[in-house]
Amino acid sequence: MFLSETDLQSIWLTLRLAGVVTLILFVVGTPVGWWLARTRSRLKGPVGAVVALPLVLPPSVLGFYLLVAMGPNGPVGQLTQALGIGVLPFTFWGLVVASVFYSFPFMVQPVQNAFEAIGDRPLEVAATLRASPRDAFFSVALPLAAPGFITAGILTFAHTVGEFGVVLMIGGNIPGVTRVASVQIYDHVEAIEYGDAHRLAAVMLIFSFLVLLALYLWRPSPKNT
Repeated sequence: MFLSETDLQSIWLTLRLAGVVTLILFVVGTPVGWWLARTRSRLKGPVGAVVALPLVLPPSVLGFYLLVAMGPNGPVGQLTQALGIGVLPFTFWGLVVASVFYSFPFMVQPVQNAFEAIGDRPLEVAATLRASPRDAFFSVALPLAAPGFITAGILTFAHTVGEFGVVLMIGGNIPGVTRVASVQIYDHVEAIEYGDAHRLAAVMLIFSFLVLLALYLWRPSPKNT
């Protein structure tokens, strides 16, 4: 199976994008998941709905509003221009921002579930030992929630790899800059290059299967009681 230089370039760009987005979401999604797991605020429902919105929102809708917001006349675009960064659409970092929004629930929800599964008892015990809330979080909550973080990281990475609609809306189709693997496959199909499309699609299919296989093989089975 031979891939062209542009195919390999699109794969590398896809993996780079997925890696950066996953790292950012570990930082951003962890406090959100912790808050959703621990809060009793009435805002929990609305915030949870906003977090889950990308799961049901058409990618073109999310991409359109992000494009407007980050464009030259949008609030984010005006801010980035004032900071000397320029506008983000049709750049790699524009893809990163869009992918962070689109993959947000794939990080937050597993992390939230992992924190909820811990319960109150371990944190109460840590408090009786005079551990500060910060110490209890890093020494107790995070280690116990580690399986949830691994699941969240794998799902976020795999989901970002498979994005198409949002990245096409925000990034367009610039070789080496925004042309990720899914867009490259689309280009092959449009050009009636079905052989090239098949080879690249097969690589992505095998990669996705291996990622999910690793997730299911790693996930511990329930203990018999």
